[in-house]
Amino acid sequence: MIPAESEGASDSDATLEIMTDLPKIISVDDHVIEPANLWIDRLPSKYHDVAPRSHRLPVKEMTFIGGKFTAIPGEAGDAGDPVDWWFYEDLRRPLTRLDTAVGFARDEVILKGISYDEMRQGSYKLDERLSDMDVNDVEASMCYPTFPRFCGQTFSEAQDKELALLCVQAYNDWTIEEWCAPSEGRLIPLGIVPLWDPHLAAAEIRRNADRGVHAVCFSEIPSNLGLPSIHDADGHWLPFFEACSETDTTINMHIGSGSKMPSTSPDAPAAVGSTLTFANCCFSMVDWLLSGHFTTFPELQIAYAEGQIGWIPYILERADAVWEENRGWGGIADKVLEPPSDLFRKHVYGCFFDDAFGLQSIADIGENNVTYETDYPHSDSTWPHSSKIAQEQTRGLTEEQIYKVLRGNAINMLHLEDYRAADKAAGISVFSS
Repeated sequence: MIPAESEGASDSDATLEIMTDLPKIISVDDHVIEPANLWIDRLPSKYHDVAPRSHRLPVKEMTFIGGKFTAIPGEAGDAGDPVDWWFYEDLRRPLTRLDTAVGFARDEVILKGISYDEMRQGSYKLDERLSDMDVNDVEASMCYPTFPRFCGQTFSEAQDKELALLCVQAYNDWTIEEWCAPSEGRLIPLGIVPLWDPHLAAAEIRRNADRGVHAVCFSEIPSNLGLPSIHDADGHWLPFFEACSETDTTINMHIGSGSKMPSTSPDAPAAVGSTLTFANCCFSMVDWLLSGHFTTFPELQIAYAEGQIGWIPYILERADAVWEENRGWGGIADKVLEPPSDLFRKHVYGCFFDDAFGLQSIADIGENNVTYETDYPHSDSTWPHSSKIAQEQTRGLTEEQIYKVLRGNAINMLHLEDYRAADKAAGISVFSS
């Protein structure tokens, strides 16, 4: 990129000159496979028999039908290739090729267990991850957890909540201190919280914010986890939302973070749910836009991961119509005080990895509300061709829009002040949101 600011221009009116290359990507949705010793190394020895720990065993049964994943380990010495499993209390969860699919041919990405030795090493090793980011023209990446699941619900479901809280804290300590800190800013910390207690969750938000963390995982539809919804009349989640608002912590919701992938029937093939993955984001965004929380917390920011963006314009159109015509009887007149589309543009970020149609609708979505992801190392990942796909799909966008989508909006969303300053020092125009 050859950027320039006209002399004396402010951030808000700066423009980019002709772009010879795409800006380096900041991916807001990638994933990390936790190393096998993460919790054992960080928890008291009295928990080692029940804490998350790794075992290598064959698979007895594994299915993924109707949006439900089932896996049962075999015994040592049984027939079948040994794969790496997580054991935690009564939970038995294998690592699979869907968790770490990069490096396999598409037809080899099947529901099959995998070991740490077989997977691409960048899935869980820092230096190898940074190298794979370089190959993909990715400068920075934010990673969702794997064993804790997309919002830490594994620990919310545990029986021993004292141990579960220690597990949450251990994961956050590891991701901040061992995964992100040595990367010199290239890996962006994303925390989890104890979902079962909003006051503990708020405390964890503040503990991590003191260490520079401005992103947290949350469930797209918490009621699917057996937790109160964001509409709870008693204000269950308010301490958590308040902590996020006060600390500039963006609430990040990944598809499947309600532990229920969309499907049409219990016997539908997994491809049905894979096609419909955006649906939970769609439902969740309507929840938030009509919740009133953006009135209570005008600084609060939320973001969706892997939900794509092409569906957003119609939902905004419909939500505005409902707000205009039906708010009197719809239960929102006293708390949603402006059109949902305005709230979206002030508070919500969408995210895509392969959505040409969505980018054609960027004017209707909002060029300040779209971010980019590579989904490394999952089966939907565009690695190592993410920049090529981005170049093809952003054709027709202005240079300012390309910068925002691939980089600038992520800087705003995650409060990446070092990247903002570096871009400005390098002469790259930093656009205000």
